[in-house]
Amino acid sequence: MKRFDLRVRLPGFITSLYKNAVWRIAESERVVYLTFDDGPIPEVTPWVLDLLRKEDIRATFFCVGENVMNYPEVYQQILDDGHSVGNHTFNHWQGLKHDNPEFFSNIEKAAGCIDSDLFRPPHGWLKTSQYRYLKKEFRIIMWDLISCDYDFRIKPEKVFRNITDFVRPGSVITFHDSVKAKHNMTEALPPAIRWMKEQGYRFEAIPYSKRKK
Repeated sequence: MKRFDLRVRLPGFITSLYKNAVWRIAESERVVYLTFDDGPIPEVTPWVLDLLRKEDIRATFFCVGENVMNYPEVYQQILDDGHSVGNHTFNHWQGLKHDNPEFFSNIEKAAGCIDSDLFRPPHGWLKTSQYRYLKKEFRIIMWDLISCDYDFRIKPEKVFRNITDFVRPGSVITFHDSVKAKHNMTEALPPAIRWMKEQGYRFEAIPYSKRKK
């Protein structure tokens, strides 16, 4: 494993603040979990779905409720292709910037169109009180490594190395199906998938359950 990078993998003293959240899924085999945040949008998500279909990979999409409402046909394609989905709030709200009642209301608004017990907080931050409440309602999914594909200051080659340098069995890997990340993601994801397959990794979606009764 290469030199530790705080942007790609958070240290244990931070992840321990949310010790009941999922940062990595314990695996004895070389299994990884690709996740995509911030979609679905027609400019990027169909491209991702097409790639995953060609590679015979199932992934997990943490969807913004507003995007699901605006592009229901793209969201339905995610479901039809057999991928998992999770709640990423309705308006991509960061918990630290909002009072609890309005933050929880925004999440429940997203739950109206994203029927899943998985939740990922935008930017990965929650107030302690928000975390304590949400862990009772959802399975909170964080990440083991983040590709940093959203960072326009780095090139796709660096995004690729972020994966190849830090991936390990059970890694929850975060990419973004967003306009902001499109260039880095579309350039780095295909070779990253090929490289991981060459190393013997296989890909699985994070299982989820429906919340609606």
